[in-house]
Amino acid sequence: MPISSSPLRLIKNSVEYYHKTRWDEIPLFVRGIYVLYKFNSRTGSYGVVYVGMAGAETAGVRRRIMSHYKNKGSQWSHFSVYQVWENIREDEVRELEGLFRHIYRHDARANKLNKQRGFKKLNRLRSETFEDWA
Repeated sequence: MPISSSPLRLIKNSVEYYHKTRWDEIPLFVRGIYVLYKFNSRTGSYGVVYVGMAGAETAGVRRRIMSHYKNKGSQWSHFSVYQVWENIREDEVRELEGLFRHIYRHDARANKLNKQRGFKKLNRLRSETFEDWA
Protein backbone atom coordinates (compact mmCIF):
# COMPACT_ATOMS: atom_id res chain seq x y z
CA MET A 1 0.00 0.00 0.00
CA PRO A 2 1.56 3.34 -1.03
CA ILE A 3 2.05 5.93 1.66
CA SER A 4 1.48 9.63 1.11
CA SER A 5 4.46 10.74 3.17
CA SER A 6 7.64 8.71 3.52
CA PRO A 7 9.75 9.03 6.66
CA LEU A 8 12.85 8.81 4.43
CA ARG A 9 14.59 11.56 2.46
CA LEU A 10 15.74 9.40 -0.48
CA ILE A 11 13.29 6.49 -0.63
CA LYS A 12 9.63 7.13 -1.47
CA ASN A 13 8.27 3.54 -1.59
CA SER A 14 9.52 -0.01 -1.34
CA VAL A 15 8.37 -3.55 -2.04
CA GLU A 16 10.43 -6.48 -0.86
CA TYR A 17 10.83 -10.15 -1.75
CA TYR A 18 8.38 -10.31 -4.67
CA HIS A 19 8.60 -13.49 -6.73
CA LYS A 20 10.35 -12.87 -10.06
CA THR A 21 7.20 -13.70 -12.05
CA ARG A 22 5.57 -10.59 -10.60
CA TRP A 23 7.92 -8.17 -12.41
CA ASP A 24 5.01 -6.94 -14.55
CA GLU A 25 3.31 -5.45 -11.46
CA ILE A 26 6.00 -2.78 -11.17
CA PRO A 27 4.62 0.54 -12.43
CA LEU A 28 6.24 1.95 -15.56
CA PHE A 29 9.16 4.38 -15.23
CA VAL A 30 9.84 3.80 -11.53
CA ARG A 31 13.33 5.06 -10.70
CA GLY A 32 15.42 3.64 -7.91
CA ILE A 33 17.45 0.73 -6.63
CA TYR A 34 16.48 -2.91 -7.00
CA VAL A 35 17.90 -6.10 -5.57
CA LEU A 36 17.70 -9.60 -7.03
CA TYR A 37 17.75 -12.51 -4.58
CA LYS A 38 18.03 -16.28 -4.71
CA PHE A 39 15.69 -17.90 -2.18
CA ASN A 40 17.13 -20.85 -0.29
CA SER A 41 14.20 -23.07 0.70
CA ARG A 42 16.40 -25.15 3.00
CA THR A 43 17.36 -22.17 5.18
CA GLY A 44 14.41 -19.91 4.38
CA SER A 45 16.78 -17.06 3.56
CA TYR A 46 17.25 -14.72 0.61
CA GLY A 47 20.81 -14.32 -0.71
CA VAL A 48 21.66 -11.16 -2.60
CA VAL A 49 22.57 -11.96 -6.21
CA TYR A 50 22.61 -8.48 -7.75
CA VAL A 51 22.09 -4.83 -6.88
CA GLY A 52 21.04 -2.55 -9.73
CA MET A 53 19.53 0.81 -10.48
CA ALA A 54 17.30 2.64 -12.87
CA GLY A 55 17.95 6.33 -12.57
CA ALA A 56 16.73 7.69 -15.90
CA GLU A 57 13.05 8.50 -16.33
CA THR A 58 12.94 6.80 -19.74
CA ALA A 59 14.13 3.41 -18.55
CA GLY A 60 12.74 2.13 -15.30
CA VAL A 61 13.14 -0.59 -12.74
CA ARG A 62 10.41 -2.58 -14.46
CA ARG A 63 12.33 -2.74 -17.74
CA ARG A 64 15.58 -3.62 -15.96
CA ILE A 65 14.01 -6.46 -13.96
CA MET A 66 12.15 -7.73 -17.03
CA SER A 67 15.49 -7.90 -18.86
CA HIS A 68 17.09 -9.85 -15.99
CA TYR A 69 14.06 -12.16 -15.91
CA LYS A 70 14.30 -12.95 -19.61
CA ASN A 71 18.10 -13.30 -19.74
CA LYS A 72 19.24 -14.50 -16.30
CA GLY A 73 16.01 -15.69 -14.69
CA SER A 74 17.43 -18.99 -13.52
CA GLN A 75 20.02 -17.26 -11.32
CA TRP A 76 17.55 -15.45 -9.05
CA SER A 77 14.05 -15.99 -7.66
CA HIS A 78 12.84 -12.78 -5.96
CA PHE A 79 13.34 -9.04 -6.12
CA SER A 80 12.91 -5.89 -4.05
CA VAL A 81 12.42 -2.36 -5.38
CA TYR A 82 13.24 0.90 -3.57
CA GLN A 83 11.69 3.85 -5.42
CA VAL A 84 13.40 7.21 -5.04
CA TRP A 85 11.62 10.55 -4.83
CA GLU A 86 11.18 12.58 -8.04
CA ASN A 87 13.72 15.20 -6.89
CA ILE A 88 16.54 12.64 -6.56
CA ARG A 89 18.91 13.02 -9.50
CA GLU A 90 20.18 10.12 -11.60
CA ASP A 91 23.75 10.60 -10.32
CA GLU A 92 22.45 10.30 -6.75
CA VAL A 93 20.72 7.01 -7.59
CA ARG A 94 23.97 5.82 -9.20
CA GLU A 95 25.85 6.74 -6.01
CA LEU A 96 23.45 4.65 -3.93
CA GLU A 97 23.88 1.71 -6.30
CA GLY A 98 27.66 2.10 -6.15
CA LEU A 99 27.63 2.07 -2.37
CA PHE A 100 25.55 -1.12 -2.19
CA ARG A 101 27.67 -2.88 -4.79
CA HIS A 102 30.78 -1.78 -2.93
CA ILE A 103 29.43 -3.32 0.28
CA TYR A 104 28.77 -6.64 -1.48
CA ARG A 105 31.92 -6.68 -3.62
CA HIS A 106 33.66 -9.46 -1.65
CA ASP A 107 30.56 -11.57 -1.08
CA ALA A 108 30.94 -14.40 -3.61
CA ARG A 109 27.22 -15.16 -3.47
CA ALA A 110 26.36 -11.56 -4.42
CA ASN A 111 28.62 -11.47 -7.47
CA LYS A 112 26.78 -13.88 -9.75
CA LEU A 113 25.47 -11.10 -11.97
CA ASN A 114 27.41 -8.06 -10.76
CA LYS A 115 30.13 -6.91 -13.11
CA GLN A 116 31.29 -4.01 -10.95
CA ARG A 117 33.43 -5.18 -8.04
CA GLY A 118 33.69 -1.87 -6.21
CA PHE A 119 32.83 1.80 -6.34
CA LYS A 120 35.83 3.83 -7.54
CA LYS A 121 34.53 7.17 -6.25
CA LEU A 122 34.14 5.69 -2.78
CA ASN A 123 37.63 4.17 -2.97
CA ARG A 124 39.05 7.67 -3.59
CA LEU A 125 37.43 8.86 -0.35
CA ARG A 126 38.73 6.05 1.80
CA SER A 127 41.02 6.95 4.68
CA GLU A 128 43.24 4.56 6.59
CA THR A 129 42.33 6.18 9.92
CA PHE A 130 39.70 8.52 11.34
CA GLU A 131 42.46 11.09 11.99
CA ASP A 132 42.15 12.29 8.38
CA TRP A 133 38.49 13.24 8.83
CA ALA A 134 37.80 16.93 9.26
